[in-house]
This record gives sequence, C-alpha cells and structure tokens, in this order.
Amino acid sequence: MTEPAFVDVLRASRNIADTVVHTPLVPSALSADHEILLKLETLQPSGAFKLRGATNALANLDEAQRRRGVVCCSTGNHGRAVAYAARRFGIPATVCLSELVPANKVEAVEALGATVRRVGASQDEAQVEATRLVEEHGMTDIPPFDHPDVIAGQGTVGLEILEERPDVTSIAIPLSGGGLAAGIALATKTINPSIRIVGISMTRGAAMAASLAAGKPVEVTEVATLADSLGGGIGLSNRYTFDLCRRYIDDVILLEEASIYAGMQSLFNVDRLVAEGASAVSHAAYLDGALPVDGTTAFVISGCNVDMRQFTSVVNGEPVEVGELTIGGKDIA
Repeated sequence: MTEPAFVDVLRASRNIADTVVHTPLVPSALSADHEILLKLETLQPSGAFKLRGATNALANLDEAQRRRGVVCCSTGNHGRAVAYAARRFGIPATVCLSELVPANKVEAVEALGATVRRVGASQDEAQVEATRLVEEHGMTDIPPFDHPDVIAGQGTVGLEILEERPDVTSIAIPLSGGGLAAGIALATKTINPSIRIVGISMTRGAAMAASLAAGKPVEVTEVATLADSLGGGIGLSNRYTFDLCRRYIDDVILLEEASIYAGMQSLFNVDRLVAEGASAVSHAAYLDGALPVDGTTAFVISGCNVDMRQFTSVVNGEPVEVGELTIGGKDIA
C-alpha cells in the first residue's frame, strides 16, 4: 500500500456517502471575540468520526475478503465503527479490546453483532490477538488509524469543513494514533496550505505526541484517562500516520486530566453537548490558554460514546476516579 493522497480522500467521500452522516458545523458560544465552529462528529450513527475510515476500508474489500471477515483492535470507537459498517455490508467482524476499554463501549460493539475479544492491558496487546486471527483464519485487519483507506476516510471531515467554510484558518483535532489528524491535514492543506493544524492530547500516555517529540515512533505506557479514546500506541512499525503528522501538524498541545475535566464541563455547560473526554480537548486547551484562537477556528468534536455515569459526575462537579487519580470535586467550568 502507498501513502494516501488527496484523490483518495475524494474517493472516500463517494464510498461513504450512503452510510456516513455529513455532520453539521455549528457556532460555539465559547468565545465572543473570535468565531469558533464545532464539527459535530458526535452525530454519526456509531457516535464518532471513526465510522468514516472504517466504512471506506470495508467498502474497498473484495468479495473473498468480505467472506473471510474482518478483525480490528480498538480503544472502543473504532471497534464500534467497524461493527456498524460490517453489519451494513454483511461482513463478519471480530473486535479485540483491552481491559482498559470502558464497559459501555464493549457493550455497544456487542450490540452491533460483532464478536468481542477482551485481551491484555493495552491496545498494543489487543493488536497481537487481531494479528493472530489474521494469520490463522485469513481475516482482514482493519487498523484503527495506520491504513491508507482509514486515513482517507477520516480526511473527509476536513473536506466537509472547507466545503462549508473555506474561510477557516485553524483546525483543532484530538490526537491519538493520528488517523484523524493526518487525514484532515492532508485534505485541508492540499486545498489551503496556510491552514494551521493543531493536535491535542493528554499528558498521560500520548503516543503520537511522544513519537513526534522523539522524531520516531516510540512506545508509551497506556494508562487510564478521561480522554480514553486517545489512548493506545501508534506502533513502532508505523507506516503512514507518523510521517503525515510530522509533515502536516503545526502544533501539539498536551493536557492534564483536570483540564480535560473542565473541558467536558465547558462543552456541556457552554455548548450543551454530551461528549466524551477526547471531544473536549479543544475546549480544554482553549480554557487553559494553550490554544490561541485568531481567525475562524474549527474544533473537531470527535465522539459522544461516553460512560454516562462518569459524564454526569463530571458535569455536576463531582470527583471521578481516573486510574490512581481522583479528578474534580467542584464545578470548575
């Protein structure tokens, strides 16, 4: 496979049109001084942007691959997207999830008819099981980010932003394995090279951020975080997203858990959106003063598949347990 190109994003837009929602881009009440727009990927049928890449990847399979089925590892949202797209295409799907994946996301994958395997304490360990199934049963692996079809599918988010608002000057994107950031950056910087791309992650186990800082893919320890969708490694043999992110991302911001907690509160209290911690990182970075907004800026609100008990505690200012940490305890929005 070769690195995805802009034409692949255009093809992906056609491939996914019947399955994926063209999500709205709406004004945020977060800033009175500059226009902030929210790209609501929370409105996808699977609850997150991941449906774009998964649908494009499955649409490009041949008939033999479809018969043998697909497998993936995931921190939750990709597995849900693969399960949804596989059911749409009539393809058997197995999703490998680590023990860190919240129960609500496991249940959602199972509800879509996919087989779930809980394996290991990290996404990397879940990937070992996915690789075994490929080798022993001939299934096709649908990676959560490091795949040209997945990257191209995620890039359609960028196409839609610029189709609606070509005056956007910056895009803030939750950063994990880099599929979303790489795809959006590829699409938007091809159209307008001056667009500023900002990747935002947590300080606890930010694999792409650590890899960019090191100048090569590196391993990190995956730990619990409010932004659980941003967990997981990028793979030491990363073929696509690391290079694309290194080439196209202009800035990376890392957030403490307390900031993500405040971002979740702000996303709900200011913009009335129920969303997971990964979706709130742009709000969090803005509130921290780490994300200056100069010109029209788009925040990608990546998904809504949050544990509602945890979410309710956060928006009510109650303490929540995040691994060994206790976060919150008062309304800090």
